Amino acid sequence: MTRDPKHSDTPARPRGYEQVDRLSVPLPHGTEVTTRVERLAGERRIPQGVVGRVARARDGGFDIQIVGVGELWYAREELVPRKPGQLQFALRRAATWDALRPCVVLETVVGSQAWGLANEASDIDLRGVFALPLPWHFGLADKAKDLVSADGSHTFWEVSKAVEQAIRADPNTLETLFVPSARATDVLGEWLLAERESFVSKAIFGSFGRYAMSQLDKLTRSQRLAEHRDLVLAWLCEEPAPSLDEVSRRLAAISPRTAPSPEDALLAAKTYLKQLYRSLWDQGLIESNDFVALTRYARGGGQRPPSARELRPKNAYNLLRLVVLATGWLKEGVPTFEVSGAMKARLLEIKSGQVALEDVLRDAEALAPELEEAHRTSTLPAFPDYARADRLLRRVGEELARRWVQKEPGPLGRDAPAPPAVEDKEDAS
Repeated sequence: MTRDPKHSDTPARPRGYEQVDRLSVPLPHGTEVTTRVERLAGERRIPQGVVGRVARARDGGFDIQIVGVGELWYAREELVPRKPGQLQFALRRAATWDALRPCVVLETVVGSQAWGLANEASDIDLRGVFALPLPWHFGLADKAKDLVSADGSHTFWEVSKAVEQAIRADPNTLETLFVPSARATDVLGEWLLAERESFVSKAIFGSFGRYAMSQLDKLTRSQRLAEHRDLVLAWLCEEPAPSLDEVSRRLAAISPRTAPSPEDALLAAKTYLKQLYRSLWDQGLIESNDFVALTRYARGGGQRPPSARELRPKNAYNLLRLVVLATGWLKEGVPTFEVSGAMKARLLEIKSGQVALEDVLRDAEALAPELEEAHRTSTLPAFPDYARADRLLRRVGEELARRWVQKEPGPLGRDAPAPPAVEDKEDAS
């Protein structure tokens, strides 16, 4: 029996994907895909039909993250979206990008280019803000809050989302609004730049400085995870495979870190093992976050992550830069994004992998007292100016309504893209 779709309790959704060529749809970052060909990873054969996730577009194809294997490159014709939902996601994201890219009101070159740390291999990352034409604010379709290019290098936030992130002192958003290259492409963008000081508060102490310190500490712990990792994986290949308790006991016996008691040493070893399989799970190298999956991974000959001496995460230098930026902003009341002098030389050393993570953490810890003092004596307001930010968003909303009602020329008025249509779901009988 077929139910009347008008009375279905399932939300309306877009239709019309049945005839789409799955080999031609875009595959934005994060899309789940199924492979159409075999691959070799070293000496291991990766069969056709495995499921992965798009990590990045490169050389006319895609790097695909596959659980238990790592990243492998595939040409576009060797991949299809995994399920109809992924197909819809890819098409909607591409269609939204094409429709709303003209509605960008502010754009900024960010990243190493803005920090004075770029080299010939550095990408050009663009971030900014877009406005939704008035008709896009109504109806059942999801309201677009983000625009992301297929390769992930260009990201734009809808105006209200950008303001909400800015008043929370989100580093990426404040950087977008304050770097000298910020360029308004519409009067709405000019309004944002004119009001950006209202978003700034002492909250940058936590969102920039303390956040960066905590992330650097996590990176250092990740490096320590690698110290005994290969030994643990070798133990798990024994016959029979040792249990969690047995591996923990062995690890506690050889650990160079002192513990108050044997029981504490055993607990520390178990905690290490949990961190190890959580780390591998986060990297997509094991299928579940548990010891059984870790054992299966060790015995399955999957791709191994880098050794401890190779662990120099790319973002370590950016975290240290955030500490320096937060200190200066709190102290001077204005941000300086481009680094120079001895700090620039140090950050470039870190970026190129010449500095161990422990040394980066020590650099950050040496800067911590100055960061704390800058926070204590800062003349920045304790909280952002919520009323001013609210007035800005209301003004933007009124302007969007005016342009649409008066059919003013442009992508936010007479020439606005049509909002996405939805239709009732067709129920199967």
